[in-house]
Amino acid sequence: MPIHLLWGDDDAARGRAVDGLIARLVDPAWASINLSRLDGQDPAQAAQALGEARTAPLGAGARLVLLQRSPFCNQCPAELADQLEATLPLVPDHCHLLLVNTAKPDGRLRTTKALQKLVKQGQAEEQGFPLPAIWDGAGQLELVQRTARELGLQLQPRAAEALSEAIGSDSARLASELEKLALYCRSAPSGSAAPQADRAISVEAVQALVGGQSTSALAVGDALLQERPAEAIALLDALIEAGEPALRIVATLSSQIRGWLWVCLLDQRGEQDVAAIAKAAGIGNPRRIYVMRKQIRGIPGSRFLALLARLLEVEAALKRGTAPGDAFRDGFLLGAAAQQLTPAQGRSR
Repeated sequence: MPIHLLWGDDDAARGRAVDGLIARLVDPAWASINLSRLDGQDPAQAAQALGEARTAPLGAGARLVLLQRSPFCNQCPAELADQLEATLPLVPDHCHLLLVNTAKPDGRLRTTKALQKLVKQGQAEEQGFPLPAIWDGAGQLELVQRTARELGLQLQPRAAEALSEAIGSDSARLASELEKLALYCRSAPSGSAAPQADRAISVEAVQALVGGQSTSALAVGDALLQERPAEAIALLDALIEAGEPALRIVATLSSQIRGWLWVCLLDQRGEQDVAAIAKAAGIGNPRRIYVMRKQIRGIPGSRFLALLARLLEVEAALKRGTAPGDAFRDGFLLGAAAQQLTPAQGRSR
């Protein structure tokens, strides 16, 4: 397949795929002639890539033309689109045009349609490397498992979950930690008769070498939703220690809780169209609605309103100059305590 289309914001995985293609196709002795690295942000270099892709390789191995930040599937000028369509049928068998971009191809463009037609015909390949969203726990677990497979490593099931919790969507760190864990597990003494090279990475190794937990403002919101204010404060302390601006945390939490409130209200109205709910809640990815529905099942809308009221108090305290840790503690711990006392006081009257 002479045409390769790679896209996605997982730079580490995408880079491994590029390196793998170069290693498989290009003879190292002829790399200086048969390997070209060009930048598609420059229209002249994008046009040059199309010209080189039509040139037969010299010596052993294949020619590979790597075009980073390829414009052909995202906002492609008409002149370049014409050149691409003219070039596609003329790429020789031993030449490979590798188009790379972080953005997903725009399916409305004629260049994208032309490339995807070749994919269906088996004359091109397309690979996506999107990072899972910060709220997508299942996607983060799949990222861990996929990266381990790409590196030829075996993971115990609980080890994959522990890595997902500790690293989240940080693909570059994940690959580094997996390589470190593989070395650790191969060198550690064991009574098992299995060869050390085949030893699966255990959860104990993850806890010993990686530890910790990936923390985000969304995790704080999850703890508040489950009425665990002490856990939320611990996560907030970790975020503040890591240098996260307090007002940015407040903005993220406000957006998260408002989204829950919208989904709760629309569900109560009987709205079933996920796209309509996502649009009303200001959520870009409708798939997130399924996750949010599970999170808020059985929770009354009054809890979201109470959380938003506490967030407003936190924001006001921060803008008055209160230290971030104190503002969050007063807003969430004292707010939760006051909420628990109010019903009791009402009963005593």
